[in-house]
Amino acid sequence: MRGLNIGTAFGIPVRLNWTFLIVLPVFAFIIGTDIATIAELLNDLLGREIAAGALEGTYRPWLLGLGAALGLFGGVLLHEFGHSLVALRYDCRIKSITLWLLGGLASFEEMPENWRQEFWIALAGPAVSVGVGAVFYGLFLAVPDSAGELLFLFGYLAVLNVFLAAFNMLPAFPMDGGRVLRALPARDRSRVRATQLAAGVGKVFAVVFAVVGIFSNLFLVVLAVFVYIAAAGEARQTVFKAAFDDVTVAELMTPREQLDTVSPDTTVAAMLQRMFADRHTGYPVLDGDAHVGIVTLEDATDIPEVEREAMTVADVMERELTTVGPTTGAMTALETMQRENVGRLLVVEDDRLVGLISRTDLMRGFNIIQRGVRPDERGRTRGVGEPTD
Repeated sequence: MRGLNIGTAFGIPVRLNWTFLIVLPVFAFIIGTDIATIAELLNDLLGREIAAGALEGTYRPWLLGLGAALGLFGGVLLHEFGHSLVALRYDCRIKSITLWLLGGLASFEEMPENWRQEFWIALAGPAVSVGVGAVFYGLFLAVPDSAGELLFLFGYLAVLNVFLAAFNMLPAFPMDGGRVLRALPARDRSRVRATQLAAGVGKVFAVVFAVVGIFSNLFLVVLAVFVYIAAAGEARQTVFKAAFDDVTVAELMTPREQLDTVSPDTTVAAMLQRMFADRHTGYPVLDGDAHVGIVTLEDATDIPEVEREAMTVADVMERELTTVGPTTGAMTALETMQRENVGRLLVVEDDRLVGLISRTDLMRGFNIIQRGVRPDERGRTRGVGEPTD
């Protein structure tokens, strides 16, 4: 998730997504508007008398609302650092922590597959939130009754951080409780089965969130959409990862001698006609034996029709290439395509083009593997480009 980098802690970049800049003033407004009601609720929960009158004024409710909203997101940030610091102890790499519309998101290079590691990483965030809530509760008890503003802020943040911990422990995968739900069954069954179980429960919770949110709080509807999509996406990725275990790019790619290629001096118009004839939407670009780029249908159709006879492939092709090797894992190739938002990758060995792998190649391989067929040892040891008989 993209965002504005605001600093680094423990080697982890901290970012603000643009949605945070919207939700922060909204939260501040909601808190400021209902400040008297919230104060009464805190009195009932925490057993101290916060004088609602002391919180009123022209600017005071809004300043308290802003302070409470900032404190809330500070607690969310600490929650994510809880996950991240435990993950670092297990040698997991954290790309960033981002504050956004739904709170915080720690982006892992890759989630650990060891169930114990995932279990403790998942629990760390709620544990930190409980600890933060306890600190604010201690401050709430320490300040005098006359400090109404501080009583409100400390009491509100104490309750909210504990609520954050409890809410995140709902077994709605991929929330923290859902990751615990995946980790525990993974002790004695496959990660795929455990993920499918957790994702199924997560989807049920997403539906519940949506129904409740329609009648009470639209924020829950947004959360429901996120939970449902994330649960389905992670379940799908886990299935792909299991299917492509020990499968290399060389076993799924189109080898060099079977590739359709174009030269850099081919006109854009001629290439488009060839794409139509070949039913291809992309070609490697070769200048002699050297691979110099890749060109796609999108690259060509960006050019106005009247200019396509005058412009060549060299004018529109992508020159900065992301490539993979033939021994690269198939799952790594898929993740690279997803990250770079491309549909195909050149396969290069010793600076020599040996093939091309596309999303279509990967999906065909996946469908075959799902039916119980995997590359045999002869296929694994066959040299790149050698015939199969």
